[in-house]
Amino acid sequence: MTKATSKYRIIGLVVAFLIFIADQFTKYMVMHPLDLRAKGQIELLPFFNLTWAENYGVSMGFLTASTDFQRWALVALTAFIAIAVLIWMWREKAKWDIIALSFVLGGAMGNILDRARLGYVADFADLHIGDFRPFLIFNVADACISIGVVILLARALLIREKPDEE
Repeated sequence: MTKATSKYRIIGLVVAFLIFIADQFTKYMVMHPLDLRAKGQIELLPFFNLTWAENYGVSMGFLTASTDFQRWALVALTAFIAIAVLIWMWREKAKWDIIALSFVLGGAMGNILDRARLGYVADFADLHIGDFRPFLIFNVADACISIGVVILLARALLIREKPDEE
């Protein structure tokens, strides 16, 4: 392991932690000071509202957990995936893949904590154009997971690493 690779891994862990903190802070703000749960919706901009949503499943409502057993099974499944991402991140050598994986890890940790603590993931970001909503209601963790996955896919499909010279 080179010094630079080790540095990027540490930076990746810091980025994941900062995303986790930002996610939990924004959820705290909408749940408590803004009391979005009681208000339902706060219009901020013509294209962006804060809208309360409780997500009992994973992305796009898949694997909805309607019982305590399903909830904890979902927590276990997503924790297993987060551990796999952490291992992948720790073994990865490419700087931008490490950073992308840190986005996924930080977001996953935020949503796992919500599901374990609340029984659902708190979503609130509602991006729209009039009545057209290109995205489901999401949160900081969801956005970071999506950004990380897009970076990984773009790098895998569009960027060719230079082969090592012998």
